[in-house]
Amino acid sequence: MYNHSELKEVIDRALINLSYNTEASRLIDPVKYILSMGGKRLRPVLALMACNLFSDKIDNAILPAAGIEVFHNFTLVHDDIMDQATVRRNSPTVHCKWNVNQAILSGDVMAFISNDCFLQAAANDLAKVLRVFNKAAIEVCVGQQLDMDFEKAPVVTQSEYFRMIEMKTAVLIAASAKIGAIIGGADEKDTDLLYEYGKNLGFAFQIQDDLLDIYGDAKTFGKTTGGDIVANKKTFLFVKASELAKEKQLKQLQNLFSIQETDPGAKINAVRDIYDQLSIRAITETLANDYISRAFSMLDKVGTDPKRKTELVNIANSLIGRDQ
Repeated sequence: MYNHSELKEVIDRALINLSYNTEASRLIDPVKYILSMGGKRLRPVLALMACNLFSDKIDNAILPAAGIEVFHNFTLVHDDIMDQATVRRNSPTVHCKWNVNQAILSGDVMAFISNDCFLQAAANDLAKVLRVFNKAAIEVCVGQQLDMDFEKAPVVTQSEYFRMIEMKTAVLIAASAKIGAIIGGADEKDTDLLYEYGKNLGFAFQIQDDLLDIYGDAKTFGKTTGGDIVANKKTFLFVKASELAKEKQLKQLQNLFSIQETDPGAKINAVRDIYDQLSIRAITETLANDYISRAFSMLDKVGTDPKRKTELVNIANSLIGRDQ
């Protein structure tokens, strides 16, 4: 069995050794840049853990797992353009370091590099793996569209919010676990259980990410805190606060999220004050823990030795403990 740090090292090495087969270095330099910026490598590591759950041999899963990470970073390049974000993992975003057109084009090529990684899967797994990945990739784009739509919506319900984060975040994490399990030789029941494990993990991850955007430490978080508020994003914190707020608080909150504030710091502080009045931080932390518990309930049903599940338990626990 491999541990988390060993699998992360495997993924980092695979990403460094990717072959790009192109004469246009300017196209690839931004790709190498964002892939070299690190990150948790949650999705590819999860894929390798799920494979290792059923097989001691993970070689066939390494390049498909790397493909998941390339695709994820492709979405980050484009998301940062749409969000006008300037910092990613404590470094300039790709469109700031180069320019928007370069970031769009280099992001585009990452989608095809990812696809090429998946084509390295064993022939008997290829169709199943691609079907799971392509479905998740389309759903991620749907989630991003919903996220953009919500920026202009005065009211977003909890069900709408959860549908958005399911598409934008949870499905790719779920697909990562399922793809790893397929390559590891799991049966359909166990691959489906691991998909549900990953989906609940994804919900917890995004809710925690929402929380860290305003309550996290910028150096640890790797992004400027309060960015979601400045961009008028309807995160869980906003949705829950809107539900609990009294009339005056609700009017103030809706007004703050309807403007492009010239003083971002003042806007962030005003929103945080309302959240504090409504105990939104504690509510959000409880919800993230609830989703982790649901993930564990799915993992418990997977038909393998509980000792082989240790790393999957650890990675889930680490998600709700970061920057606390």
